[in-house]
Amino acid sequence: MTRRNLFSFLAAAGLASKADAAPQAALRADIVPLRLTAGQWRDRLTPQQFAVLREEGTERPGSSPLNAEKRKGSFVCAGCDLPLFKSEHKYESGTGWPSFHTPIEGSLGFKTDFKLVLPRSEYHCARCEGHQGHVFNDGPQPSGKRYCNNGVALKFVPEVA
Repeated sequence: MTRRNLFSFLAAAGLASKADAAPQAALRADIVPLRLTAGQWRDRLTPQQFAVLREEGTERPGSSPLNAEKRKGSFVCAGCDLPLFKSEHKYESGTGWPSFHTPIEGSLGFKTDFKLVLPRSEYHCARCEGHQGHVFNDGPQPSGKRYCNNGVALKFVPEVA
């Protein structure tokens, strides 16, 4: 074990109790999981969507046209079309990524991410397990959460009048 690995392990072990702050929501019983091979996902997604949704990448801040989306509607998973957020829960966080304060109940799964050594709460689509982003405790009310989402991992579906 290298010194760097040892320090990473010790840091993760010492901070594991803080990782418990990840929201734990019950997944909806009506969601049927979508499991595809890597090849099937590559056929279905753009290279950038694949990098984010399947390989837990991050798009460049400020690059998503969804940052400026103000219409009424829903934001759905770009991998499987599961509705994740309602437009009335979107707000401008100033981070460069679409941000929401409340997800649609049961639409997200959570896990702890240690990629930057310190634990972060990662969330993903409950149907296809596509990586969406991370949730932080610095958002507005009513939840106090900021769901910081990769725009490429979402599609916007306007409300039909």
